[in-house]
Amino acid sequence: MENKQQSNGMTKGNNAVKKKVNWSVSLIVASLTGAFGSSFLYGYNLSVVNAPAGYIKKFYNETWERRYGFSVDEGTLTLLWSITVSIFAIGGLVGAIIVTPIVKFFGRKCTLVLNNVFAVAAVLLMSLSLLAGSFEMLILGRVIMGVDAGISLSALPMYLSEISPKEIRGSLGQVTAIFICIGVFTGQVLGLPEIFGQESRWPFLFGAIIVPSLIQVVILPFLPESPRYLLLEKHNRSKAEKAFQRFLGKDDVSHEIEEVLAESRVQRNTKLVSIVQLLRTRAVRWQIVTVVVTMGCYQLCGLNAIWYYTNNIFSESGISHDTIPYVTLSTGAVETLAAVFSGLVIERLGRRPLLIGGFGLMIVFFAVLTVSLTLQNTVHWLPYLSIFCILAIIASFCIGPGGIPFVLTGEFFQQSQRPAAFMIAGTVNWLSNFAVGLLFPFIQAGLQTYCFLVFAGICLAGATYLFFVLPETKNKTFHEISQGFAKRNKVTLEMQEMNHYPVERKSSEQQESNFTSSVDNGETKKGIV
Repeated sequence: MENKQQSNGMTKGNNAVKKKVNWSVSLIVASLTGAFGSSFLYGYNLSVVNAPAGYIKKFYNETWERRYGFSVDEGTLTLLWSITVSIFAIGGLVGAIIVTPIVKFFGRKCTLVLNNVFAVAAVLLMSLSLLAGSFEMLILGRVIMGVDAGISLSALPMYLSEISPKEIRGSLGQVTAIFICIGVFTGQVLGLPEIFGQESRWPFLFGAIIVPSLIQVVILPFLPESPRYLLLEKHNRSKAEKAFQRFLGKDDVSHEIEEVLAESRVQRNTKLVSIVQLLRTRAVRWQIVTVVVTMGCYQLCGLNAIWYYTNNIFSESGISHDTIPYVTLSTGAVETLAAVFSGLVIERLGRRPLLIGGFGLMIVFFAVLTVSLTLQNTVHWLPYLSIFCILAIIASFCIGPGGIPFVLTGEFFQQSQRPAAFMIAGTVNWLSNFAVGLLFPFIQAGLQTYCFLVFAGICLAGATYLFFVLPETKNKTFHEISQGFAKRNKVTLEMQEMNHYPVERKSSEQQESNFTSSVDNGETKKGIV
């Protein structure tokens, strides 16, 4: 009876906590500053090369002719340009691979700050390439910028998921996707002829990257590190309490501290898990598969193909060549508005409906787009339907598939597993990105407008898998999310704990005593296993 009363009391207390969530100034500034110098730059670098493509190719040709005395042939020029665009993904893969030891040693916030070294180096190389007469500098800068993006797309979602209360974890996590969209849109705006979209000004498009980096370097160091990182990995309770107080905007953070400590007691240690250990852990097997599926579909669902067709479809609709860059801004605006909408409703609707619904809508509009593109020369109004389908596909992607995969990766795994999980997610993300860039021209050449049916099939496969496998994660702790996967992983909760740490351990009481002592003293005890 007494236990029931205590349980009821805890439930009421938890409900009270859920009703009031403080968006403190520190929480807002940390999320906006972190995203502006990270995911914003990723989105910006996706679109920034489109507007000056003709000028950059001309620069390549002139540089080649000055060096060798003859113009570069069309095949070599196309190869150089393809390398310039796609090598960004190779750098991203490198960044995703090296992020785990960096976030372990420096922490989440410091990793974001130090990552700007790559951004500044890339800015100098790319913006000065025309002046130096070296296209190799531009290509090398794209590689280094990719490394920056690979690190930030893992470190930022990790940081946001660890500083946010679970009641708004999804909304705050969507900041990553929102700023990717804002970055794409900004690249489109700055690429207009009136701004930097001119032959003499295109290096400024790459020089502008330094602005978000400097803002992040100036502001982020004055904000707290992830309190979970401080408590569970650095065992510094006093700093963790101060971080929670600033992020939550209140003095009493005992509930939050106890919630994190409760997770640590379930874990029974905070030693970081390697990728091999994570892959061999039965208790998170389906979580890993789900992350691989969502990240793979994130890149393979066909949005890159949409960007490829946009100018052609606008041209077929009767829009003049000079007007197309301005009309293209509508795609970036729709992308941004859809991402903001997703951030506003994710805590009400949940992750499942937005993710599965987004893929479902993409399937419908891909099918309609295939029909309209195939028949657009026979019916005069069909090109306008194609434009609508393009905007609808972009919006459908951004309300769910465009940001939720990053949120889920932060929610599925406990503290010790999170860096390795983000490394796996990042690797899948960048390999898929590179595969699309490499294979799409061949798919398009072979299937023409029917290539969109391939992407519709990928969206269908992803939506079907998520419908049967993905549990809802909104407002849930790691322990509760693990319960949602326990049956599918064929483990009990007790087996889950054993599976995470199949080593010889001390008694539970002794471990908890040692851990609490180490946290209170701000020291790391080597005896905790």
